[in-house]
Amino acid sequence: MSGIDLPQGTLDLLILKTLNLERQHGWGISERIRQVSREVLQVRQGSLYPALHRLERRGWIRATWGVSDNNRRAKYYELTPAGRRQLEDASASWRQLSAAVQIILDTA
Repeated sequence: MSGIDLPQGTLDLLILKTLNLERQHGWGISERIRQVSREVLQVRQGSLYPALHRLERRGWIRATWGVSDNNRRAKYYELTPAGRRQLEDASASWRQLSAAVQIILDTA
């Protein structure tokens, strides 16, 4: 990641959210996160691929081989039904946490 330390599990949530839109290869996932975050978050390969493997082991994503836009063989990741449920649960938890933190920041 860039100069921001993310709470544990946040990268997983960002990956799941990115894959909720469409299946992507690793570089596409990191680029989408970078673009949507207005270049604040830059996921390095050393963080991305261990996270992808962890999500795959948990059954939240699945990987299949395909051909990228530049005609190279690439591993594409997509959400599983369990991954969609995890995305919903994690999104709700994140919203609750961030709302509570915002209340404290606004009043303390």
